[in-house]
Amino acid sequence: MNILYFLIGCSILMAIIFLLAFFWALNAGQHDDVHTPGVRILFDDDLNKKSEEDHFSN
Repeated sequence: MNILYFLIGCSILMAIIFLLAFFWALNAGQHDDVHTPGVRILFDDDLNKKSEEDHFSN
C-alpha cells in the first residue's frame, strides 16, 4: 500500500513539472506563431532547388 502513495506522489510531481514547462513555453513565445511552421514546409523544396542550381551553375 505504501508504494501506491509513492506512485501517486510521483505522478502529481510529474504533472506539476509538465504544467510549469507548459507555462514557461507560453511565456517564452513558443506558441505565438502557429501558421508559419505549417506553411514553411511548402517552400523548403523551392529553396533547396534554387541553392542546388546556383551551386551547379558556378
